[in-house]
Amino acid sequence: MAPTSYDQQAVDISWGWQVISSIIGWIYFLAWSISFYPQAILNYRRKSVQGLSMDFLYYNVLGFTCYSIFNVAFFASKEIQEEYKERNNGSANLVRINDVVFALHALAISSFTLSQTFYYKRSSNQRSSLPARGLIWLSILGAFLVVLAVKSGNALWIDLMYYLSYIKLGVTIIKYLPQVWINFRRQSTVGWSIHNILLDFTGGFLSVAQLLLDAYLSGDWSGVSGDPVKFGLGFVSIFFDLLFMTQHYILYRDRTDYYLNTVDEERRRLIAEGRVPRDDEDYV
Repeated sequence: MAPTSYDQQAVDISWGWQVISSIIGWIYFLAWSISFYPQAILNYRRKSVQGLSMDFLYYNVLGFTCYSIFNVAFFASKEIQEEYKERNNGSANLVRINDVVFALHALAISSFTLSQTFYYKRSSNQRSSLPARGLIWLSILGAFLVVLAVKSGNALWIDLMYYLSYIKLGVTIIKYLPQVWINFRRQSTVGWSIHNILLDFTGGFLSVAQLLLDAYLSGDWSGVSGDPVKFGLGFVSIFFDLLFMTQHYILYRDRTDYYLNTVDEERRRLIAEGRVPRDDEDYV
């Protein structure tokens, strides 16, 4: 039977929303991807990473390693896709190619930013904390144990993927806390790029919007519950981005950066000679 004009109109509307969803996906991909560059560029311009949390950088690398494995597996592994369908009433997962590209790109740039801490200036006490190192090694140990469970037949590979996604979600929840504390202690956001935050906020908002729109169009909200990491990441990012914007634009408005101000060459010389207070030692 030929489709009625009403049916055709519904198809056209649905197709139009799918195009909008795809556009939203690529915009959030670009916003989130570009958001990693301002911090790396700022570090390069200052030739210093003072003011930047080391814990944040290590958490970022761990989180995006897990997130990359999760997205690549969900997008490319037939075995993972079938296991997902078995657990979600035959529904396909909502991981898109832009999710995969974003995760791999984020891992690369996060690793590069971490590498900057090894050759740019930092304070003598600026290092990763013991709790952060402990959490990272515990996460790796947990992944190893899940792999053993899969090999022994007590779990499926999708269980490992979910474990990695929960590490990413957990890392995202806590990774900003050290930077929030550093900004509070120093009463300054110098060394921490606000452009990173503005772009991250845009990406987080659009990521949640795309996921909800896709679930609505498919009439299957299990896509939201089946991909909790993407849903949770968006809301957590939005919360912390708003907090950082409050710190930067409202609470700590004096953002003089001596490392970018060429007029202060004399001040730097005096600091080196110990003739003026070295307030940049608080940039941990």
